[in-house]
Amino acid sequence: MTYPNRSQAVHDPQVLRAIAHPVRNRILTELAASGPMRAADLARELDLPANQMSFHLRQLAKYGLVEEDPDAGRDKRDRVWRPVAPDGFSVNLTDLEKEPGGKAASAVYRQHAAGWGHVVVDAAYADDRRDPKTFRTVTEQAVRLTVEEAKELAADLDEVVTRWLDRTRGRDPERSTYLWFSVLQPYPGDRPAPGDGEQD
Repeated sequence: MTYPNRSQAVHDPQVLRAIAHPVRNRILTELAASGPMRAADLARELDLPANQMSFHLRQLAKYGLVEEDPDAGRDKRDRVWRPVAPDGFSVNLTDLEKEPGGKAASAVYRQHAAGWGHVVVDAAYADDRRDPKTFRTVTEQAVRLTVEEAKELAADLDEVVTRWLDRTRGRDPERSTYLWFSVLQPYPGDRPAPGDGEQD
C-alpha cells in the first residue's frame, strides 16, 4: 500500500473543525491504526449505524481527510476507505488562527480536544476491575530540557510510535485498538495537594 503523504499539516479552519468532530476524529484514528476499511466494518468496529458511518466518511472525503483505496476493493463497486495521511495531522493553532474563521475553529478544536483529554485521563485512572487481557499504563516523568531538546524528544517519541503503527497496522483479530496519548509541555503550575478544597 502506497500513501502519497505520511502526515499532513492542517491550514484550513474548516478542516480543523472536521478533525475536531468526535466521531470523525475516531474514524480517522481507527483508519490510521487498522489501515483501509469498508464503511460497514468501521460501523461495526465503532458501534455506529452504517448510514451514519457512510455520511461521516463522505464528509471526511469532502475535506480531503480520507480517500477511496482502489487497490483494496474486491471490485469497482467495493468502496474501501483509507486516511490521506496515515500518520495523522499536525496543527499549528497559532498560524491557523490567522486565517479567516481560524479563531472560531481553533476554539472549537481546543474545546473538543480538552474534553477528550479528560475522558482519556479519567479512563486511565478508573478503578473498573479491568479485563486481565488488556493493558494500561500511565507514565509521568519530569525532564529538564531546552525548547530544542523538547522538540527532539517529541520527534524521537513520534518515530517510535510510527514504527509500531507500521508494524501493527491491519485487521488482525488478536489485536484491539490502543490509544497512545502523550503531552510534553513545561511543568504546569502548582497542583493542589490531596484534600485541598475539601471540607472536614
